[in-house]
Amino acid sequence: MGDLAEDDHSLGMEGARENLAPQPPRPCHSQVARMIYEARTRAKLSQRQLAELVGTRQPVIARLEDADYRGHSLSMLQRIARALNKRLDVRFVQAGPRQRVRAA
Repeated sequence: MGDLAEDDHSLGMEGARENLAPQPPRPCHSQVARMIYEARTRAKLSQRQLAELVGTRQPVIARLEDADYRGHSLSMLQRIARALNKRLDVRFVQAGPRQRVRAA
């Protein structure tokens, strides 16, 4: 099996092969939520089952899969990756001129 951020997900290009029209970049937290959901469902696990493998509770997994949740921690993502027999791959990808953001 591949990375938790496998295929084009690590570059924020979900669906790039199906739809070639330019789309605005998706916020990082929604990409992470989607990757967790997709990895879990590909493994045919319920949120409760994944929670047991990770050593947490089902509501924590539900929160992590929520596109609006912004509290993803690297340690929790590593635990999820291990539970799904995956390797966590975190990258910095060059932003285009319109994607640059100013630090708050």
